[in-house]
Amino acid sequence: MNNNNVLKGMTWAGLASFSWGISGTVLQLISQNLAVPGPWMFSTRTTVTGVFLLLLSAVIYRGKIFNVFKTKRACLSVVTYGLFGLAANLLTFYYSIQTGNASTATILQYLSPLFIVLGGVVFYRHRPLRSDIIAFIIALFGVLLCITRGDLTHLAVPLVSLLWGLGSGVTAAFYVVLPKVAAEDNPPLVVLGWGTMIAGIAFNLMHPFWVGVPPLTTTLVSSVTTVIFFGTIFPFGMLLYASRMAPADVVSIMDALQPIMTTVLSVIFFHLKITFFEVIGIGLVLLAIYILQNGRRKGVNLE
Repeated sequence: MNNNNVLKGMTWAGLASFSWGISGTVLQLISQNLAVPGPWMFSTRTTVTGVFLLLLSAVIYRGKIFNVFKTKRACLSVVTYGLFGLAANLLTFYYSIQTGNASTATILQYLSPLFIVLGGVVFYRHRPLRSDIIAFIIALFGVLLCITRGDLTHLAVPLVSLLWGLGSGVTAAFYVVLPKVAAEDNPPLVVLGWGTMIAGIAFNLMHPFWVGVPPLTTTLVSSVTTVIFFGTIFPFGMLLYASRMAPADVVSIMDALQPIMTTVLSVIFFHLKITFFEVIGIGLVLLAIYILQNGRRKGVNLE
């Protein structure tokens, strides 16, 4: 990979983070200002996105989109990814925004790498690295600053929003881990398409998208369309393109732009008042994830 390609890859990865930042901000508009019922939003978003991705996959990969179901391991991987990764993450992230704000929800979801490492320590008895311990402490302090604004006697966001946000971080970790088996022998776009469709089927079993449809105003239609394309289709395609040009660690670092962009857009469009302590907190969380990822690459064991 030459420097020119790496720079292009960083640009595409940055655009993907920008796209997710737009999606998170629009989700706040949908969940709070437009008062759209969550169940209808989940069903509509996943159904439309799933159909679009599978049709696109069918055109690109022709008859190979069903290969993901040829083995039990891959089938189990994509089904659990769709239910416990993608569907659960969409649900927890949405309610974290609805009960709080997009900025805090994005920061809490961004903790997913820490939850992945923690899961390895708890369930697989992996020995933690020195960088893991350092990153965990820094991230904890950063989150405390974000949710208390420097005053540890009260929360700046409702407790329910904090809990949904932590759930979003955990399910985002599932989102990364669960599809790995399916992605070993299948294109990521196909795995994403089936995962989204499986999530859509589950949501429609609970609340069909044609039931309880809110008034389809221009604002609502444009907002939902923005979330579908800028929250899934565009950024995922950009990341696929970026990964071909830049190393994975560079792409993941550019992902740090997402919470920053969401916070900036929340300040601009929702007049979110952000304090100095929150800025420091966001910075500490981003630093913690960088330390975690950098330490994992180097593999420095805890003495």
